Amino acid sequence: MIAWYDIGALDEVAPLAARKVRIGDKQIAVFRTADDQVFAVENKCPHRGGPLADGIVHGHKVTCPLHNWVIDLKTGEATGADEGCAHAFAIEVVGGRIRLGLPAAVAAE
Repeated sequence: MIAWYDIGALDEVAPLAARKVRIGDKQIAVFRTADDQVFAVENKCPHRGGPLADGIVHGHKVTCPLHNWVIDLKTGEATGADEGCAHAFAIEVVGGRIRLGLPAAVAAE
């Protein structure tokens, strides 16, 4: 079961930028790409925990600001030779509002 959270208007997140959202003990980075796609991943690089929301968004990827790991926003997987994953979350835009979906077990933490 998924718990859905309204986290704001799409217009509140600039293209090629991110917004940090905290639900329970999870800090999640919500990204908007140049083509208005929206993605959500844990705001923690799998390498050394860098803040992905502060990274550079390009295409459907973000580059961690600490050590330049590139993370696929759809899957949360590190790309290239790097290995690791930042948990990706369900997200949708409905009526201009961003909705973040968390598994009920995660939302309850």
